[in-house]
Amino acid sequence: MHSRLRLRRSEDFARLRERGRTVQNRWMLISVLPNDLSHNRYGFVTAKRLGTAVQRNRVRRLMREAVRLRDPDLQPGFDLVMVARTPLVEQPFASVRRTVDDLFKQSGLLSA
Repeated sequence: MHSRLRLRRSEDFARLRERGRTVQNRWMLISVLPNDLSHNRYGFVTAKRLGTAVQRNRVRRLMREAVRLRDPDLQPGFDLVMVARTPLVEQPFASVRRTVDDLFKQSGLLSA
């Protein structure tokens, strides 16, 4: 994922946590807030309680890939933070992708 599409500053994460609209399910939580840009920016959170560094990195890679595949279909101009929950660690990529799609639909960013 291109670096301009990444959220990295803690202020951005805090802003989304405070003012963002949240959509969640058993595996993941997504906070969404409009930005003043012509593209979306994404942040990924994997807490240490998910498991070892290897497990957390795998979950981040799966979430990034699912978002990368869906990015062209999303409405532009939003900041999104995706927070993985513990059950997501054991899921294959197909389940992660389905979960991301469902949450994007619930948030109104994905049409169809």
